[in-house]
Amino acid sequence: MTAGGYFGRAMVVDVDGDAATGTALDLDERVLRAYLGGVGLGTWLMHRLAPAGLDPLAPAAPLAFVFSPLVGTPLTTSAKFAVVAKSPLTGLLTDALASSRFAISGKLTGHDAIVVRGRADVLSVVLVDADGVRLESCPELAGHSAADAEAALSTRFGRGWNSAAIGPAGERGVRYATISHDGRHAGRGGLGAVLGAKNLKAVLVKAGTKAAVADAPAVLAAARDLRERSFGPATAKYRELGTLANLLAFNAVSTLPTRNFTAATFEGAPGLAAEELHELRGVARNSCASCSIGCEHIYSRKGGGSQRMEYENVFALGPLCGVSEPDDVFAASARCDALGIDTISAGGTIAWAMECAERGLIDAPWLRFGDGAALLRALDLAGASEPGLGALLALGSRAAAGVVGGGSIDFAPQVKGLELPGYEPRTLQAMALGLAVNSRGADHNRSGAYEADLSGSVDRLHGGDPHVVAAVATEDRAAVMDSMILCKFLRGVFTDPFPEWAALLAPVTGWDVTADELQATASRIVLAKRAFNLREGATAADDTLPTRMLSTPLELPSGRSAALDAAGLQAMVNGYYVARGWDAAGHPSAEELAGLLLD
Repeated sequence: MTAGGYFGRAMVVDVDGDAATGTALDLDERVLRAYLGGVGLGTWLMHRLAPAGLDPLAPAAPLAFVFSPLVGTPLTTSAKFAVVAKSPLTGLLTDALASSRFAISGKLTGHDAIVVRGRADVLSVVLVDADGVRLESCPELAGHSAADAEAALSTRFGRGWNSAAIGPAGERGVRYATISHDGRHAGRGGLGAVLGAKNLKAVLVKAGTKAAVADAPAVLAAARDLRERSFGPATAKYRELGTLANLLAFNAVSTLPTRNFTAATFEGAPGLAAEELHELRGVARNSCASCSIGCEHIYSRKGGGSQRMEYENVFALGPLCGVSEPDDVFAASARCDALGIDTISAGGTIAWAMECAERGLIDAPWLRFGDGAALLRALDLAGASEPGLGALLALGSRAAAGVVGGGSIDFAPQVKGLELPGYEPRTLQAMALGLAVNSRGADHNRSGAYEADLSGSVDRLHGGDPHVVAAVATEDRAAVMDSMILCKFLRGVFTDPFPEWAALLAPVTGWDVTADELQATASRIVLAKRAFNLREGATAADDTLPTRMLSTPLELPSGRSAALDAAGLQAMVNGYYVARGWDAAGHPSAEELAGLLLD
């Protein structure tokens, strides 16, 4: 009998020419308990279904949409799904999460995951429901935004279907293209390019069954309690101003990356801040499906229309590129949505290109920091992968630096090929370690070590052993939250996370799960990610930061400087390996690997 909250199977969809077939892959309860769902289960599926060394854009490369035991329950923020694949941007394992009705409908097709392989002859969509799988062509949707494609597909197939779609950038193979549903994006690592390489515009799902839980009254009671706690002070910032509230706070403590990480404060920050925009431009708040927090803040745009704005897209398209005019940043964010590209990688790659242009390494004299029109022009070129500069920008900063040369890799803002989020590593040194060792690359969602830096529990300007402890702890917590799946904005609601998460899982699944078991699960998921990347050629040399951040101190407004050298970072990386039980080269033991249930 399958545990509550699961169906015990994945649907593997093989697309071949003008048809698609579906094969059920049984998921043993040991695997489900060991990896939970979401990112954890997706990692196990990649080990099982992705041949070593396969090109991420090859037809045979699997792309997995993975659900969790909590999806479909009344637990707040649980309507989330993970998309997992080998990244065309990094060449390593990547995963991205999104919240939407797609998660609920996808799971209620009767599957814990839907994995897509193969390639269609013409642009098509895959449809999955409780009755099976089919392929339908849609050449008329070529070049459409994900939102427009969703609307057209809803009209064509009916409102019961929910689609995860790509924009034109995914069709054109932009290495940081996204997959979207209902205006929310599985954004990082180029998963939209993986779907586009299969000549698929979207995957559609339709609910047709129910997922039983082990103890429905207990789940309902837990949901009421969690909902009430979600209205408390731990989530107040997100409700009142959204993630954009971070902008002024980060600027004040010199951790707002500016002009391609050449500075950590931005003179134009007040005009982009949530506090000012809320007064002048605030229109509405919105929530993801099955969410009680309502962190989404929507602002009016000059000339009409509105735009959802978050800290990361404002940072990447504003300060990182030196752009201070809010309407330019709003327009750039809207352009990224329409093209279907990750705002962080887009902003990071264009900021790198702006510096290259200033240094004379790229023949684009128009591409300058602070020029909003230049930012929009560069986004259009990248999203279309136009021959020349557009095709270069479409590669992402690491690969583009390999083409341009001239030492430009030293200031390409990336780790393992993934562009850095809006956290300055030299002034957040626990986060510096988290960014360096993370399996996905430079990432703030899979390693939240900045929490320790900003809380004052560690010296954020001088890394050491306490920073290692913080990096491991936040990475472990993220591994469980991304696999259960729960929104990270709930993390402050849990005072003792692992026992509290075990108490949420138990009535859903019927397992006698404990805090210690979940802690072991977290370590297993982190290890499984590491093992996949080692299989794909990653080495300890990849666990580092851009040369700029290890060789150039930051001058702070206080007159002090903030520095992080290679030896200091390496000492923390070595400490991280020890804490994980890995050898000096970052390799786990054979005994540890044997516990991953990969055979």
